[in-house]
Amino acid sequence: MKLNNKVAIVTGGGRDIGREVSLKLAAEGARVVVNYANDAASAEETLGMIKAAGGTAILHRADVTTPESVDGLVSAAQAAFGSNIDILINTAGGMVARKPLLEIDDAFFDQVMDVNFRSTFLTTRAVVPHMSEGAAIVNFASQAGRDGGGPGASLYAASKAAVMTFTRAMAKELGPKGIRVNALCCGMISTRFHDDFTKPEVRQAVANGTPLRREGRPGEAADVAVFLASDAAGFMTGANVDVNGGTYFS
Repeated sequence: MKLNNKVAIVTGGGRDIGREVSLKLAAEGARVVVNYANDAASAEETLGMIKAAGGTAILHRADVTTPESVDGLVSAAQAAFGSNIDILINTAGGMVARKPLLEIDDAFFDQVMDVNFRSTFLTTRAVVPHMSEGAAIVNFASQAGRDGGGPGASLYAASKAAVMTFTRAMAKELGPKGIRVNALCCGMISTRFHDDFTKPEVRQAVANGTPLRREGRPGEAADVAVFLASDAAGFMTGANVDVNGGTYFS
């Protein structure tokens, strides 16, 4: 197994793409800290799936938009699996709501930036001191960070563009320490995100306009994330990898 005994933290790891990432990391031999914020039932189900398959994992509830909670997440990982952390995968994030410019107040601005960009910054800052050469960080950006997103998604797109730039910056800063940093820019993946924020007719139109003529599956995005976390991607850093079925070319 290519990740045997490596310690991995997955933010938002209890459902959708995060669940698939957690399952695949564990299947490759990693010891996984499955972080979740609110959906305890989904997180418990994910933990049960990992253990049923013979994997090793713990759950830890944490709001990754606050420094104290992130510090607690890191401490929980170390208490369970030792001081060194090998992999950080930041899947936590969300749109919150679709709002045009003139309906956006300061509180909404802060909320969207916090859940998508501040969370990535805080976890990276907290975990890097406990990483050594060969460690990897994988962030989840979005196709929206490249193309500006759909109607009412300006802040979501901007926050994900910030994740993309932060990924490049950290690749430069942490590269001399042997720590790689990459990101995924996912397009239309079949998750609760699009169940909540994208109309069915829009989803169908996007799928029809995709060269592969379908939405992506969470496991397909997770496969790329686990690859980027592994030594198989040992000479990849600073990349924002498109996972969108060909709807947009960077």
